[in-house]
Amino acid sequence: MRLLVPGLLLALLAGPAPAMAARPAAAPAPAAALASPTEADWRTPDPQNVMVIDTTKGRIFVELDPLSAPQAVARIKALTKQGFYDGRSFFRVIDTFMDQTGDPQDNGTGGSTLPNLPAEFEFRRSSDMPFVPVTRSGGLEAGFIGALPVISQSMDLGLLTADHKVSAYVTFCPGVGGLARADDPASANSQFFLMRQPHDNLDQKYAVWGRVIAGEDVVRAIKPGEPPPPPADKMTKVRLLSDLPAAERQQVRVIDTRGPWFKAMTDRMRAEKVVDFSLCDIDLPSQVK
Repeated sequence: MRLLVPGLLLALLAGPAPAMAARPAAAPAPAAALASPTEADWRTPDPQNVMVIDTTKGRIFVELDPLSAPQAVARIKALTKQGFYDGRSFFRVIDTFMDQTGDPQDNGTGGSTLPNLPAEFEFRRSSDMPFVPVTRSGGLEAGFIGALPVISQSMDLGLLTADHKVSAYVTFCPGVGGLARADDPASANSQFFLMRQPHDNLDQKYAVWGRVIAGEDVVRAIKPGEPPPPPADKMTKVRLLSDLPAAERQQVRVIDTRGPWFKAMTDRMRAEKVVDFSLCDIDLPSQVK
């Protein structure tokens, strides 16, 4: 025989209880507005490490960072200073993927007279690198070093490695710049691409030399096609910001990923997106004056 607690027994004897009106679910409280960044929340990149790409669609600013691919960065700088990239077409542009350029033949078959570069697809992260974690899962950390979105082993593993460092790489979020190559991992030369959309299938397969910090709208405005219908969009002039005449040199700054405003922004975004949150969802605000 099944025993019933007294309260439940009385309820059964008394017959069915009258239906209760369902209470409407409380609406979630609106998130507090994010305050505007203060002066301390901005970072001004070194003008010697900012590539200014003037195109037929507008201007793009790319911050060069030798962290993951120092030889790739040195090559991009050297060719920029030579004027090698001036007038080069965007010869392969896929709307949901990337813009490719940097070939003197404007068709994907050419390169510079300099030797091809070795593969630089990963780097060793030390505990003193200014890594800002955003998410952690399964022994991996996703975050930022400067403007670069980085996936890294947990630094806890550094206790077990000979150099006390861990493996890390830059993930291909929008704006990331990579060196194009053939099947040979050591075949990158002068051609490069800028990401329009995230594609982590490129991770650890191509050298990353920087990221767009202003002008991603221009990247996405470049005419698509493989090849694009004529006239293709071009890089009309490519220079380092430090090499622009003082009268033309714009002031560029980007949100500092080490600051409190960035943390508040990412905390808010993570709370809103929950399981859908991704490192590539984070757009770094910038200012050009």
